[in-house]
Amino acid sequence: MPASEPAKTAGATIVPALRYRDAPAAIEWLCQAFGFEKRLVVPGGDGTIAHAQLVLGNGMIMLGSARDDEFGAFQRPPDTPDGPVSMSVYAIVEDVDAHHARAAAAGARVVMPPADQDYGGRLYSCRDPEGNLWNFGSYDPWE
Repeated sequence: MPASEPAKTAGATIVPALRYRDAPAAIEWLCQAFGFEKRLVVPGGDGTIAHAQLVLGNGMIMLGSARDDEFGAFQRPPDTPDGPVSMSVYAIVEDVDAHHARAAAAGARVVMPPADQDYGGRLYSCRDPEGNLWNFGSYDPWE
């Protein structure tokens, strides 16, 4: 297979990966606030998460506990809950306003309220309890 060709058997060929200081709490919160469902959760030692897979529609994120290991030297949770981040996740949802209400009720810190976008669709942006930036919108870039 050429290097530029994605795997043909994957449900999604790009799967964001995050690390959390309190990954068990993050998993529960992401399910409650955003509607993710647990696909796989592998506990680590001392109440940590070695690896988890959460799904939303046909998308997936992977996450684990922040730790001092080889990969942890390259990726860690945001330094502060309100600081800038270098990447964010965008997820397509059918009803942006209903999703926003669910997330806000669960304590998501909305940084951009739902609004229609010039390029089409509706979008809102929020932060999870550890400061990761999430975007939920109705715009489908595949269409």
